Amino acid sequence: MRKLLKWLLIALVLVVVAAAILGLVYRDRVTRLLAVNSLFSEENIVGNFSNMKGMFFNTPIPAEGPGDEVEEWPRWPAALPASFEYKGSEITTENFLKDAATTSLLVVHNGAITFEEYYLGTKPDDLRISWSVAKSFLSAVFGIAVTEGKIESLDDPVTKYVPQLVGTAYDGVTIRNTLNMSTGVKFNEDYLDFWSDINKMGRTLALGTSMDDFAASLKERVREQGTMRQYTSIDTHVLAMVLRAATGRSVIDLVGEQIVGAIGFEKAPYYLTDGVGVAFALGGLNLTTRDYARFGQMFLQHGKWYGEQIVPREWVDQSVVPSAPEQSARDDGFGYGYQWWIPAGAKDGEFMARGIYDQYIYVNRATNSVIVKTSANRKFREPGNSDRTVAFFRALAGAE
Repeated sequence: MRKLLKWLLIALVLVVVAAAILGLVYRDRVTRLLAVNSLFSEENIVGNFSNMKGMFFNTPIPAEGPGDEVEEWPRWPAALPASFEYKGSEITTENFLKDAATTSLLVVHNGAITFEEYYLGTKPDDLRISWSVAKSFLSAVFGIAVTEGKIESLDDPVTKYVPQLVGTAYDGVTIRNTLNMSTGVKFNEDYLDFWSDINKMGRTLALGTSMDDFAASLKERVREQGTMRQYTSIDTHVLAMVLRAATGRSVIDLVGEQIVGAIGFEKAPYYLTDGVGVAFALGGLNLTTRDYARFGQMFLQHGKWYGEQIVPREWVDQSVVPSAPEQSARDDGFGYGYQWWIPAGAKDGEFMARGIYDQYIYVNRATNSVIVKTSANRKFREPGNSDRTVAFFRALAGAE
C-alpha cells in the first residue's frame, strides 16, 4: 500500500509539474484566447476597443515622420443639430449617441473640424480598432498596385498570384469578384455563433496560427461567383495575399509608406497580426479618430492630400460606386464597391467605410463633409440601426 501511495504521489507531482510547464509555454495563447472570449463583453468592450495591442499579436506601422509633419486641422466649431428625423420621428442627438454607445465623433466640413468629442472615458490619443473600416484601407493600397501594373487585371484569378489557393474555394475566383465580395465562398459571418467561420478566424489570431492557412482551408462555394454579394470578411484577406505576392511587400509596409507616411498621421498606428506577423488586413488596423478623418478627407478629394495624388483618382472613383451585384444575401439596401459601402438612396459622392459595433468613416462630397464615428455598440445588428445612423450622418452633413 505504501509503495502504491508513493507512486501515486510521484505521478501527481509529475502531472502538476507538466501542467505548470504547459501553462508557462502556452500562457500567452491562453491569455489571448480568453481575451477573444471576453472581447465584446459589456463590462470590457469600451476599454478593449482602445487597447487591442495588449491582447493580440501586433506590429507598428512604419512611416516616415508620423507626428513630425502633421497638417493640423483648422477648426470652425459648430453645434450639432439637437435632433434629426428618421422615418417620420424626431430622435434627439443626445439619446442617439448614448444609445449607440458612441466613443468618439468627429465632423469635418469644408476641410475644417466643426465638432470633436470623446465619450465613455475614451481620449483623443486612443488608437481605436477599425474592424472592417480597415478593408477600405486595404482597397486603397491595392489600387496603387493595380495602377502601377503589379496586378495586371482585376479579371485575373487570385490563384495567378497565390498558388496556395489552388484547390480551395478560391480556385478560379477573380480579383474583381473578391473585391466586390461576390466570390460565392461558403463562410459563416455570424458573430454571435461560437462555431461560425468568423469566430474560428478570431481564434486563429488568438492562438497565433496562420491566417493564410485559414483562408486556404476553405474548400466550398455555395454559388457561382459574381452572381450575388455576400459579405465575407476572409475575401479581404485573400486580396491581401494577392497584394503581398504581387508586390513582394507586406501590407503593413505598404500602408505605412503609401497611406500613413504619405498623408502624415498624428500618431503612429498599428495592425493586429497573426502568429507569423501577417497583418489582419480585414479588421486589425488601429488609428486615432483624427487620422481616420484624414483618410476620409483624402478620399473625399478623389485621392489627393494637399495637392499630392496619394491614391490614383481613377481607382478612388471606381471604388466608391456600387459595382457589386445588386442581389445581396443580406437585403439591407446598401450597395458595395471595392471594399466601400454606398448607403441606400445615396447621391453622387456619398459613401462610407464601416465596421462591426458601429465604426464609420462617412464621406459626402456634395456637402464637402467627412464624419468619423467610433462606437462600442453591442446592439449594432438590430434592425434599422444602420439606416438610422446614415440618417444621423446626413443631418450632420447638411444633406437634403
